[in-house]
Amino acid sequence: MKYRRLTREQLEELHPEFINFLATQSLTAEEWATLKNDKPEIAEQELDVFSDLIWEGVLSRVTFLENISALQMHLFHCGAKEMKLISVRVHNPDIDLRTEVGFGWFKKNWQSDFVEYLTASKAYTEDPNKDKFQLIEQGAQITKGALFEWFEKIIEI
Repeated sequence: MKYRRLTREQLEELHPEFINFLATQSLTAEEWATLKNDKPEIAEQELDVFSDLIWEGVLSRVTFLENISALQMHLFHCGAKEMKLISVRVHNPDIDLRTEVGFGWFKKNWQSDFVEYLTASKAYTEDPNKDKFQLIEQGAQITKGALFEWFEKIIEI
C-alpha cells in the first residue's frame, strides 16, 4: 500500500465510487459480500487498492496545503516541480492562531515584532504525491490557497 487506507467515514462517503471500482474489478455486490466473508484478506487488499487510487487522484490535484498550530502557520504552494513554503511564527504565547480571537490578533499585528516570517522552496523527491501525503499525515489540510496567496503578495517571495 502506497498511502493509507481511507477511514470508514471516507469509505462510506465514497460508496458510489467504490461500487464503480468493484464493477471495474468485475465484482457484483453478492460477490463482494462473499469475498468479505470467505476471503477477508483479499477484500482488505481491494480496499487498499481503492484507497491508493483515491489518494492518487486527490493528491495529483492538490495545489495548496496549510498546517496551522497555536503559534505557527506553514503554508505550502505545490507547484509542478517544487513546493514553496511560507512559514509564520508568532512570538506571543497568549495567542492561538487556530481560534477566532487569536487569528483576529494576528490580522491586527501581522507586521509587529511579535511575528516572524520565513520563506523557502524545495524540489520534490521522486514522488511529489508522496511528499504532499506526508504533509497531510503531519496535519496539513488541503485548501484553496487564500492565505498563501495573500502572504505571497505582501512579502513578495
